[in-house]
Amino acid sequence: MNNFQTATPPRYVAAGVSAVMKQVYLKMTLGLLITAFISLFCASSYSYLSFMANNSWFMWVLMGAELLIVFSIGGALNKMGTAVGFGLFLLFSVINGLALTPIFLLYTTGSIVKTFFITAGTFGAMSVYGYFTNKDLSKMGSILFMALIGLIIASLVNIFLKSSTMDWIISIAGVIIFVGLTAWDTQQIRRLAEMMPGQAGRVSTLGALNLYLDFINLFLYLLRFFGSSRD
Repeated sequence: MNNFQTATPPRYVAAGVSAVMKQVYLKMTLGLLITAFISLFCASSYSYLSFMANNSWFMWVLMGAELLIVFSIGGALNKMGTAVGFGLFLLFSVINGLALTPIFLLYTTGSIVKTFFITAGTFGAMSVYGYFTNKDLSKMGSILFMALIGLIIASLVNIFLKSSTMDWIISIAGVIIFVGLTAWDTQQIRRLAEMMPGQAGRVSTLGALNLYLDFINLFLYLLRFFGSSRD
């Protein structure tokens, strides 16, 4: 029996992929809205801010919970129901909103909004490129993944060095890496949608998580350049 790609006319394959991508962007947008709402709400809560200031361990708990959810969705999505996977993604968005609350204390609201739109434009352009390009971005993706590991190590080292020069280098590298990853991840999602036509819900949740992470990280690195500090 022929597989889906050979048995189904190309126009139906394209329509199926398009439908999955719409789900990806809708879920990602919902996740971003939840994160923004939670961050704004918590930034206006004296009780929450006081709790964070007096309990430094709480940020590590949030980071640990985020990593656990990311690995759960990425590694066990096929074993869990579509609704459960999507629920975990929404939970991740909430937790990330709690973790990102301090940016509203460090930067002015105007500069955060400005950086958000810069990020949205950059992200949109690279995602469109990744979706429509016929160029295989697999090699670039492998290089970017290794660069990401190096970025994480450098960031951890600089926690102790506290070098402003290294911080700028890390920020520039972060922007470049996540701009590239946005295109690569988009192409990977499109290919998954083509290969797994019967798993639209799972593919769209995994894709939404990947692009959500690309967007958030790109935003945070750009904020280092375009964010205006509160005096």
